[in-house]
Formats: sequence, C-alpha cells, structure tokens
Amino acid sequence: MLRLSVLDQSTVVSGRSPDASIRESLALAKHCEALGYYRYWCAEHHNSETQAGTAPEILISAIAATTSRIRVGSAGVMLPHYSSLKVAEQFRVLEAIAPGRIDLGLGRAPGSDGRTAFALNPLAETAHEHFPAQVRDLLAWVRGQKLVEGHPFRDVVCQPGGPTSPEVWILGSSDYGAQVAAYFGLPFCFAHFITDGRGVEQAMAIYREGYRPSERWAVPQAAICVWAMAAETEAEAAWLFGSREMWRLGRDRGTYSALPSPEEAAAYTLSPMEQTRLEQLRARALYGTPDVVGDKLRALAAEHRVDEIAVLTTLFDPEARQRSYTLLAKECGLEAALALVA
Repeated sequence: MLRLSVLDQSTVVSGRSPDASIRESLALAKHCEALGYYRYWCAEHHNSETQAGTAPEILISAIAATTSRIRVGSAGVMLPHYSSLKVAEQFRVLEAIAPGRIDLGLGRAPGSDGRTAFALNPLAETAHEHFPAQVRDLLAWVRGQKLVEGHPFRDVVCQPGGPTSPEVWILGSSDYGAQVAAYFGLPFCFAHFITDGRGVEQAMAIYREGYRPSERWAVPQAAICVWAMAAETEAEAAWLFGSREMWRLGRDRGTYSALPSPEEAAAYTLSPMEQTRLEQLRARALYGTPDVVGDKLRALAAEHRVDEIAVLTTLFDPEARQRSYTLLAKECGLEAALALVA
C-alpha cells in the first residue's frame, strides 16, 4: 500500500495575515494525523510573501507536542545557513519531546533570495560548498557519536542525549542531493513539485546506483514530494486549482506573492501566451476527483519505484485543503493503515 505523508509550506493567502498560516498548519497536522498520514513535514523559506514557515524547528515542536502518532519533521532545514551543531541540538531537543517521531530533512538550497542568504549567514557565498562536511558532522552529533578523528570539535557533546535519534533525510531537486544521500546512506526525497517531475528519473537512478549501505539503512529509501489536490467533483477541483494556476504564472515571471482566491484568479484576463502556459500546467498537474488523483499518485510511485509520496496542497480555503487530504486518505486506504497502528 502506498504510504502518504504531508509537506506544508504554511502558505500565505490573499487577504489573511501571514500568522494565520502558522495556526492553519497546526490544525492541519492534527487533522492529517487523525486520517492516518505517516509524516508531517514543515518547509523553510525566508523573506517570502508566499510562505510563512521561516522556522520549521519551532513549528515542529508545537506539532509534536500536540500530536501523538504522526512523524514530524523538516523539509527541510537549509543547512548552509546554520551551524551543524546548533541544528543537531535543536533536533535532539525535538527528539526528547517526541521520541521516535522526529525527521530531520536537510537541503542545500537557500530557500530565499541571495541577499537574504547573506542576512542569514555572512559567509553564504561559499557556505554551500561545505554541505557534505556539514552533513557528516551533523550526523555524528545528532546520533550521539564522536566526530571524525582529528576534528577540532571532536569532544563537543550534543545534548540532550537519549536512546533514539531523528531520522535524517536528504531533500533535493537535482542530482546533487541524490549523490549526497547515496554517499551517506540516507533516505532521499526528490522535490517533484519544484521541477514538475523533470530530473526525477535521473536523480533516483544516481541515488540507487551510488548508494552506500549505512548502519540504519541497508538499502535505499526513496520518496517523492508532489503538489496534488482532490475535490468531490471535477468542476470544484478546477475552480480550486485556479489559485494555484495564477500563483504559478506569477512564479514564472519571478513574482512570489500571496496565493490568490479562486475568485481573484477567475477575474484575471489571460494573454494568449499565458493561456498556453496554463494548458501545459493543467496537463501535468495532479488535481481532480479522488480516483483520478489517486491513480496518478499510484502511477508515479510505480514509475519511480517509491513506496512513499509526500503531498503538498496549497489552497486558499483551509477547509478545502483539509477536505482534499481527507479524500486522498480515503482513496489510498490510510484508514486501514491507521487501524493497524491503533
């Protein structure tokens, strides 16, 4: 059975204050836990009018403290902005809050513009070059192990210690992340929703072919993250998808703004070029009735040989978003999986 998880960007929507998006994330996490979703991942973005999730470690803490079963984690922490020790400490604290339920997804991309990257880390120009070394050090600290022989910080201990440790993932939308995950023997999730699927086949091949078994993961563990949305009827799905369409047109122009309402999207006059672009987008998008979206998700899982898909759903109406996750959970039989755990 296909395992479904959630990616949440705490999307900012037109006409509502960004702080409301954080509270909507808390409500959605509890809703998705009740439905049987396996993980709930919080994204990290900075200086964005589109995403309010700037500090996933804090949001993860709140979600972990108000849920009991679902795994909670980051997708991801943009490691070049930070000290490996500090990130390891944050996630060891999270592991103490919810033992055995914490995921630490790591990414190399800035999750922001270049100027903001420098505001976060004055050494941003070269920080990404040290990503593999940062991952190496973080893995040791977060697992309660010593750093490599000769390391100047070898005797630094990461607290709080404990019998369990976070599950570390590498996230990416290119071959680079696949190579890092393979080298360290870590699970890998490809950001299908960023590339519209371009590059996923090659990245997965590189990951599997270069995989070096680790103590925790003897074989590759691969997943993909997609944008998807379900509604009771095709007409409702198309209406709700209008928000996503308009947002994507803006992204294509380099404009990252709040997600418009379906009414705002419907009132927009499209140019012929934009109409062509939307037709291309609709042809690839995963939206519609639950059976249609479920079939597409299962086909993607089979095509890329993954057992897990993380679903990102950005909708103007929080109730419509919760309903979409409900419909997909029923379509994919998550209630059965939840019954086995209960």
